Amino acid sequence: MPYFHTRTVPIMESNTEGQSRESYTPPQAERDSLGATTPTRIRVKNRRKRYLDVHPDYFSASLELADPLLYDRLVRRFQTPAEREAEGREKGYSGVLEADLLRSEAKLDALANPDPHALFTYRRGEDGEIIAEDTEDVPQNKEEGWRRWRDEMEMRFLRGEDEDFDYKSVDENEEYDDRAEEEREAHEKYFGEEEPSWILEEGGTPEGETGVQDF
Repeated sequence: MPYFHTRTVPIMESNTEGQSRESYTPPQAERDSLGATTPTRIRVKNRRKRYLDVHPDYFSASLELADPLLYDRLVRRFQTPAEREAEGREKGYSGVLEADLLRSEAKLDALANPDPHALFTYRRGEDGEIIAEDTEDVPQNKEEGWRRWRDEMEMRFLRGEDEDFDYKSVDENEEYDDRAEEEREAHEKYFGEEEPSWILEEGGTPEGETGVQDF
């Protein structure tokens, strides 16, 4: 009488019925455990970056007050008269006055306390006016100047140096988490840790390390 091997078929177990690997969403506990392993410092930085992505208006003209001299040398120097006029209307009279005052005070301070590592320095002209002297590492056009200004302000924001901003409203707000990315990682983590099991055809019992009867 011929002898037939007992054949086994490997499958992956699933905790859900009727859901494929592609469509399965790990339970909330899995997603929470993933979030718990994310260092707080990294999560806070990611939330702040996400805030800037969805609120580009943060980089409005009023941000000039954060660093009037840097804005003057990176942005204002490339503006046309029409652009400065439009910016003035956006700020309002009091905003323009405040920016001019802070810029003048900052120039006097830079003149009295020169920083050799600064992007630019100041000196007195023949008529007593304050003149900016740029280093070689300065933007050459409007686009480059704006990009560098935005980069500087973004890093300042990520470091938590905007004293007028309520960072708590972002740092403790889960709405600024990248849920799609975290759920993708949780999905991979869930299936990566799952052990395969074996089912048998016709009720057989697997033997040996491979799940197939050894002879």
